[in-house]
Amino acid sequence: MAEPFRFPEPLREGTILARPNRFIMDVDLDGETVRCHCPVVSRIGDIDTAGLPCLVSDSHNPRRKLPLAVEALSLTAPGDPGRRWVGLNQNASNRYVEHFLRQGAVPGIVDEPVPVRREVPLGSSRLDFLVDDSVYLEVKTPLRQLECAVPEGVGRLPQPPFSSTDRAVRHLHELADSLADHDRAVILYCLYYANDGFHFYHGTTYDEVMACVDEVRARGVELWQADFSVDAEKVDLVGCHPLEEW
Repeated sequence: MAEPFRFPEPLREGTILARPNRFIMDVDLDGETVRCHCPVVSRIGDIDTAGLPCLVSDSHNPRRKLPLAVEALSLTAPGDPGRRWVGLNQNASNRYVEHFLRQGAVPGIVDEPVPVRREVPLGSSRLDFLVDDSVYLEVKTPLRQLECAVPEGVGRLPQPPFSSTDRAVRHLHELADSLADHDRAVILYCLYYANDGFHFYHGTTYDEVMACVDEVRARGVELWQADFSVDAEKVDLVGCHPLEEW
């Protein structure tokens, strides 16, 4: 059993009041309105986050403009005994993945402790990990779509068209090229909530991206999904499996 990633201190529970822009959330913490960093660069599904419960971390760094950060939100009401959290911190995703890679606890990708290097140059990019000098691994944390049931009563927002896929396509090609002198190349899609299985967002460039995926898969690039759970104290790796459909 893998040791979970533990937060330095328990996260505080609050209620999201508003998201004035993509970098900021205003949160009610114990009756006080506090401005927090939002670590999600995109929409969070098509939901309106106002009124949703959240978990907040404190960096205790007075030099940061926003020392508090929203780490997770819940689609269920406060006090619901079936409460589950949706992890939001895309910036911390590599930290969580590294924690489990170093334990050799990502089934099917690494099953024993091995050397792990971060931010490894490859082509014109820097990929997230080189594992055991043989596996290039790129981490993605998709939140633009939430592939889970959204209860009635959660507000919805209209979704604008999405067409920014250049970086994803470049990484796919560079991973395929890396197989000339490395054993494996993996893209790991990390979902921090109970989900129904990841499928790429059907935006305006979907057909182009799917053609690229088919090409690099034929060349040996592997697509995997890792499922995590988040609570006020820790992040657990629930499971990891190859993506048969995308």
